[in-house]
Amino acid sequence: MAITTKKLLLINPVSRSAQGLACDPSSSFMPLGLGIIAALTPEHWEIAFIDESFEEFAFRPADLVGITAFTANAPRAYEIAAVFRAQGIYTVMGGIHASMVPAEAAQYFDTVITGEAEVVWPLFLSDFNDGNPATLYEGGVVPVEKIPHPRRDIFRYPYVNDLIQTSRGCPMGCDFCSVTLMCGKKYRERDVEDVLDELEETTRPLLFIIDDHLVNNTRYARERALKLFKGMVGRGIKKLWLGQASINFADDDEVLYWAAKSGCTLILLGIEGETTQALRDVNKRLNLKRGVDSYREAFRKIHRHGIAILGAMIFGMESDGRQELLNRRDFILRSGIDAIQASIMTPLPGTGLFERMTAQNRIVLNNFPDDWQHYHFMQATMGTAKLSRDELQAIMDEVWLSMYNKENLRRMLFRTLHRTRNLKAAYWVYGANHNYGRMTLQQKIHNQPGGITRNMEWNSGKRSLYLRFTDYLLTLLYAVSWNSMVEKFRGQY
Repeated sequence: MAITTKKLLLINPVSRSAQGLACDPSSSFMPLGLGIIAALTPEHWEIAFIDESFEEFAFRPADLVGITAFTANAPRAYEIAAVFRAQGIYTVMGGIHASMVPAEAAQYFDTVITGEAEVVWPLFLSDFNDGNPATLYEGGVVPVEKIPHPRRDIFRYPYVNDLIQTSRGCPMGCDFCSVTLMCGKKYRERDVEDVLDELEETTRPLLFIIDDHLVNNTRYARERALKLFKGMVGRGIKKLWLGQASINFADDDEVLYWAAKSGCTLILLGIEGETTQALRDVNKRLNLKRGVDSYREAFRKIHRHGIAILGAMIFGMESDGRQELLNRRDFILRSGIDAIQASIMTPLPGTGLFERMTAQNRIVLNNFPDDWQHYHFMQATMGTAKLSRDELQAIMDEVWLSMYNKENLRRMLFRTLHRTRNLKAAYWVYGANHNYGRMTLQQKIHNQPGGITRNMEWNSGKRSLYLRFTDYLLTLLYAVSWNSMVEKFRGQY
């Protein structure tokens, strides 16, 4: 008997109030989890995909609708699900937010899947085909051998980056992070040859390796990292890539050498804070153990291999007052960090931070689920022991303006070029800083006096002599070295 074709519609929603990384096509990342869902779906299902980073959702017929969402996008996911449920179309939600608050998600979706989907998605589809799907499936943590290569053909939008995950899990247990709750306390590493096979399936010029700790702190981490990086070189996988790591990424010069040789151009380091007290606030144990005095030497070693540093820093920790926030800004600008991810401490559901702040009645924006739209790390949802929520927000606007204004971004560009001697790294840093500026200062990007343009320049007033002078330098660099590289970064070939 012939199997009837059914239609599965997968959707990646984006908040209407804050676009986040969707602020620019170069920072709009494909939802890799939906590619894995597509790979786990039998061939008799016809699969369509909508990413609101590029295309606003519009209703289309389907037999089943699957939606994933980060916390800030959850209210939008609920809006979209309501449209389909009103038409009698079955909806299912998975991802980090649904995994942290399944009872809430169940109010808006017919089925909720928590944890990792590799085992339970086929089970859910079987139950759905039989007409008796459950309302909740708990995926838990799965063996990495069960992780398929994602269906990359569904990612039809002009993403600049391909994404790949070589491992799951994190034992760090940072107070503000839900990764350990979602993916477990143990590093689960995929077979390197299988990772290399998947890398050969990617087509885009830039690569984001989304492991939380690319070079972890286990006994054999060094050997695995070298096998991966040397394998990329040996197979001729020519990518410029960004990864995420802890400060221990700088420990081994051979690892750094092969990382750079394999295309590592930018590395995101979870610095979080520059003082012992700040690190204690977030339970950042690895950085505490090494000490804040170790940062600059680590940065220097990474730069020496031509790799730029994207420093992840948190503002609004419990011990933060105005001066602490300004000190953190000044540390960033002096430290050797090249690209700045400066976020506000946000109590994500499921984390120890959320539970503690809820118990103390400290969270101000707590009208859930509507207020989840503000949980994008660029809006204060609570205060600190020294600052109200409004005071924290006002100081952060000041901090962001002082870091992400055009003149400072231009200075950081040339500092990166001096530190790394790498034009590609400098260009990537310049673009990343512009995008983070657009994210954090979204409300100030307008055409009225006192606003700033999307290019991070003031709408009124003369351009500084420094900007006018460096315009000529950038024009020369563009003509001599950057022209073809820019087109490649934009995914033109």
